[in-house]
Amino acid sequence: MEVKLAKKYGFCFGVKRAIDIAEKNKHATTFGPLIHNAKEIERLQRDFDVNLSESLSQAQKFQSVIVRTHGITKSDLQTLQNQKIHIVDATCPFVTKPQNIVEKMSNEGYQIVIFGDSNHPEVMGVASYGEDVLIVGNVEELEHVKFKKKVALVSQTTKQPKLFGEIAAFLASRVNECRVFNTICNATFDNQSAVDALSREVDVMIVVGGKNSSNTKQLLKIAQKYCKDSYLVEDEKELQEEWFANKNLCGVTAGASTPDWIIQNVVAKIEQI
Repeated sequence: MEVKLAKKYGFCFGVKRAIDIAEKNKHATTFGPLIHNAKEIERLQRDFDVNLSESLSQAQKFQSVIVRTHGITKSDLQTLQNQKIHIVDATCPFVTKPQNIVEKMSNEGYQIVIFGDSNHPEVMGVASYGEDVLIVGNVEELEHVKFKKKVALVSQTTKQPKLFGEIAAFLASRVNECRVFNTICNATFDNQSAVDALSREVDVMIVVGGKNSSNTKQLLKIAQKYCKDSYLVEDEKELQEEWFANKNLCGVTAGASTPDWIIQNVVAKIEQI
C-alpha cells in the first residue's frame, strides 16, 4: 500500500507563531488551550513549563498570561489588563481581524452576523466585540430572523467558503445594506482544497489532529464526502490495522494545530502496518 500526503496540511502560520511565543515565555500560563492539540500542549508543559489555565480565575494567579491563538473575550482581556498582569498576545492575526471588524461595524450601527460555532472560543471572543450579534451555523437558521437595515457578516476562520457564500447571498437578498468580510483563513482554505482533491483518489484517508479542533473536523467532513473510509486520529496509537486491509492507496492530511512530529509518527506507523 502506498501512502500519499495532501499537498497542504498541518501547522498554519498562526499556530507556528503561537508555539514560538509559548516557547519563549517559560513558566507562563495560557488562558485556555493555546491550540487545539492536547499532545502539543503536553509537550509545552513538559519541556517549557507553560501551564494551562482553563478559567479567568486560574489565569489571574500567574504573573504572565499567554492569550491563546483563538483569542479571549474583550471583558476577560480587560480584567487581566486592569490587574497589571503581563499579557503575551498569541492571538492569531487572522482572528484579530474579525474582532476589529465586528467592533468597528458595531460602532457604526450594523447588526453583526457571525458564521460559526457558538460554543467555539474564537467565535465567543469575536462576538464579544459587538453589541447586536447573531451567530449562525447555516442558512436555515436565518430564515425567520428580523434583520436591521444594515448587516455586517464575518466568518469563523476555519469555515467552508462555499457555505459562507450561501449565507452572504441570503443576507444580500434580505437587507438594504450588507457588508461582507471574508475572514476565512487562507491556510484553512488551502488545506480543505488539498483534502478535497486527495480524498477523491485514495482508498482510505487518515486525518491527524485534535478531536476538539474545528478545522480538523472540517477536513474529516470533506474527506468523508469522497472516501467513506476516512478516519480522525490524534496520534499513531489510535490507528487500527483493519482500516488498511485490501487498500492500495492511503491519503494523509492534518489539521492546522497538528505538529510535524505527530504526523511523521502516524505515517511511519501506517507504513509499518
